[in-house]
Amino acid sequence: MMNENLQIRTYKKTGHIEVICGSMFSGKTEELIRRIRRAEIAKVRVKVFKPKIDNRYSEFSIVSHNETSFPSEIIDNAEEILEKSFDTEVIGIDEAQFFENNLVDVCQMLADSGKRVIVAGLDQDYRAKPFEPMPQLLAVAEYITKIHAVCMICGAPANRTQRVTESSDRVLVGGGNHYEARCRLHHTFTKEEK
Repeated sequence: MMNENLQIRTYKKTGHIEVICGSMFSGKTEELIRRIRRAEIAKVRVKVFKPKIDNRYSEFSIVSHNETSFPSEIIDNAEEILEKSFDTEVIGIDEAQFFENNLVDVCQMLADSGKRVIVAGLDQDYRAKPFEPMPQLLAVAEYITKIHAVCMICGAPANRTQRVTESSDRVLVGGGNHYEARCRLHHTFTKEEK
């Protein structure tokens, strides 16, 4: 009879998807960088990707709002991740809300091939509506971490992003110049934004 611990270790290495989500200024990118750095310390091959649209702080790195950074590759679409991750064991993907819904299939394929996929992004847009493809990623992920910011009005835990500039575009890339973290009570928007 085989020892149970030995049996568990002999199974094929399985991949998985981890999702880090929350509002702006909650520390999603910082948490992604922390996990990627730990994988590097463990001498695991890592690669990080970000969408071309995110050019706020650096062209060749993901950068948190407190200026923690990690080198990344810029991509136009999620399918490029498959092509560029062949020899990688851990894949980091930042700003997932800027990708099309095919990101979900790409993450599934990577995890199915035995890779650890760590995805960070906004789970809600500035109107507090689910921000695709994050809801679909949350549904298929093995691990989910929802991080809260601090409400800029009252200091309570904030899980929403308040747009403070005038724009009705769903996607408006920016930082503190366009957005604030807000709690449910202090998050506001006009009837036209619903």
